[in-house]
Amino acid sequence: MTRLTRADLDAIPAYVAGRSPADLARDLGLPEAIKLASNEVPFGPLPGVVEAVTAAAAGSHRYPDPAAVVLRDRLSARYGVPADRLVTGCGSVAICENLARATCLPGDEVIISWRSFEAYPIVVAGVGATAIRVPNTPAHGHDLDAMAAAITDRTRLVFVCNPNNPTGTSVRRAELDRFLDSVPENVLVVLDEAYREFITDPDVPDGIDTYADRPNVAVLRTLSKAWGLAGMRIGFLVAAPEVAAAVRKVTTPFSTNLLAQAAALAALDQEEEMRRRCALVTGERDRLTAELRKLGQDLPESQANFVWLPLGDRSAAFGAALESRGVIVRPFQGDGVRVTVGTAAENDSFLAAAADAL
Repeated sequence: MTRLTRADLDAIPAYVAGRSPADLARDLGLPEAIKLASNEVPFGPLPGVVEAVTAAAAGSHRYPDPAAVVLRDRLSARYGVPADRLVTGCGSVAICENLARATCLPGDEVIISWRSFEAYPIVVAGVGATAIRVPNTPAHGHDLDAMAAAITDRTRLVFVCNPNNPTGTSVRRAELDRFLDSVPENVLVVLDEAYREFITDPDVPDGIDTYADRPNVAVLRTLSKAWGLAGMRIGFLVAAPEVAAAVRKVTTPFSTNLLAQAAALAALDQEEEMRRRCALVTGERDRLTAELRKLGQDLPESQANFVWLPLGDRSAAFGAALESRGVIVRPFQGDGVRVTVGTAAENDSFLAAAADAL
């Protein structure tokens, strides 16, 4: 049969989503299973979100505002940046894809730390570029010196995930300053700050406040995590006006859908409650870290809403052992296991299962 698709796509791994807890519970004959695999916040939608989505659904026979003007204006006021520097999208991962489209041609290179967000190599390969994977440091973080050394005249884009998914490690201001000063002005650095709201280390800089005025820096944020809109898929980019305009050109029309725009506006009204929930998450994150260290695990310090167990070749077996106990985590074969912070009760169940599995 004549091939109808690109042969190079055979080498791209499929994105792995977390397993359905309902499916696992049914398979095990349990009343319910616990999902700690997808970095969701476990407390439900923020107040007012369901009502806003319900009201917006009455207009779902109409297209949404393609420029998301009301939402962009709200984000502009909230983050103190002009609206022409903002781009919204179907989650920050979709904006990653659009950044690759806007900057790369086949044969160009994109530098990423590895292991980092598993979608990066997929979106890079999707535009025919090459992902240059720079190994993490022994402490499971970005090796910025090695990433700077990997830049060539073919480099168009660099992703810095801060905090890093899946390891939870963060880059502090002094080393990030030094790295950004070393990057050529024709290379765009993307600071992916999907987990910004969970950071408690004051030395980890806010990319929008600190670096968004640099022409070759773009900052990604999402409302999927701390703002509780994972199911609505909405994120945004802050970049120089020229970069933002180019990204808008390659963005799928109407991809920031009607319900997502309504949900985002309602969620942004609930900042105090969002921060209260983040405090609960970070408190539980610190408890999980301490308890896992008591079990003999050498965890890096996390600044996200998950922790990283560097189990190496034991990762898949550990994940399977926990699933057999009704707890879903996210193994990365050969590297480690990412565990999302859940409610206190969910975390207790995880710790009990982990103690048995370890």
